[in-house]
Amino acid sequence: MTDRRFSPQPLAGWYMIGAVAALLFAIAACAAFVVDLRTDPTTLPLDQRAAFVARPLWMVVGYGIAVCTGLAGALMLLLRRKIAQPLLLVSLAGAAVTFLPFVLVPAVRDNITTNDIAVAIVILAISWTIFWFARHSSQRGWLH
Repeated sequence: MTDRRFSPQPLAGWYMIGAVAALLFAIAACAAFVVDLRTDPTTLPLDQRAAFVARPLWMVVGYGIAVCTGLAGALMLLLRRKIAQPLLLVSLAGAAVTFLPFVLVPAVRDNITTNDIAVAIVILAISWTIFWFARHSSQRGWLH
């Protein structure tokens, strides 16, 4: 079953720019995840430490899934493989799980700042845009 609403079109000149941008975002996200995993909460200011310690394990797991599948999906975009779309959908879902505690877990909700919420919105928007880009590329026949 194909997900094409359009006839196959030649690869757009801007495709590789978008794929490289997605890959750079994914690499930055992976680096941030590694830094997060290596962070010693005792070195953080008290307000940040409270938010860091309040995070449930499933939030960190969602973060890991989001960045790992995002990196794989971005690499598949660069290689023009169809598997990019489902990988980036999993990455988007992982990002959503990562930020669910902002709403669902009182200990997290009470310790986040407006800046944390803004960062979450930006990350979700970028993740959605990268997934949309993969979906659009698949529909145009640019992924094989």
